[in-house]
Amino acid sequence: MPKKIGTTRWRKQRRKEYLEKREYRYYIFCEGEQTEPLYFDGFKRLIEDNPIYKDMVLIEIEPCAAETMRVIGMAERYVHKNGIKRGQIWCVYDKDSFPAKDFNGVAERVGRLNLENPELQYHAAWSNECIEFWFVLHFAYYTSNNHRSEYIKFLNDKFRELGIGKYQKNRKDIFSILMDKGNPKLAMRYAKRIIEGNRGKMPSEIVPGTKVYKLVEELARYLPENIESKFL
Repeated sequence: MPKKIGTTRWRKQRRKEYLEKREYRYYIFCEGEQTEPLYFDGFKRLIEDNPIYKDMVLIEIEPCAAETMRVIGMAERYVHKNGIKRGQIWCVYDKDSFPAKDFNGVAERVGRLNLENPELQYHAAWSNECIEFWFVLHFAYYTSNNHRSEYIKFLNDKFRELGIGKYQKNRKDIFSILMDKGNPKLAMRYAKRIIEGNRGKMPSEIVPGTKVYKLVEELARYLPENIESKFL
């Protein structure tokens, strides 16, 4: 039986009204379709199960299958199309082999957009050169400027040592592995130390480095207390 147009419109309106009630809103646009969305979905599930914050926090995760400037472009279009006026827009992306001007361009674009509406703020959660570097920091203070293949090799060796198979980009348990087998609190401390030690440099010049910890720091505040303590 085809859906009645009036019923569909009513449901969309009810959902919009429900989402409007959320006090804290995070829209996360991920360069990849698997690794980053699967990782941040771990936060989303725990926060939605937290009776204290589940009705206060909105987290939407959008896989983009796009790189650097295209990620923020897709975020802007999503915001415009859905009439979003309040919240935090996070662009999660890697340097990989993309030009420095494009990689740095996202952070520059964020700065300009944030002048338009103080209640709608964009953020660049970049990794140079890949999200796997953020994962590595859960196990070691790693500062060698290596190709991403070396970070993946490190994770493979660590996962085998822990008896949990090998690292794969589509592992649905990546969040729980990093939280339970690694040390998120140390990862955040290490990531901050690297950024602070490269103050004044452009993102493309901080190799390796990542600002994913800033988004993690935001989301961790809404986790159940016994889990939040692993991050903050």
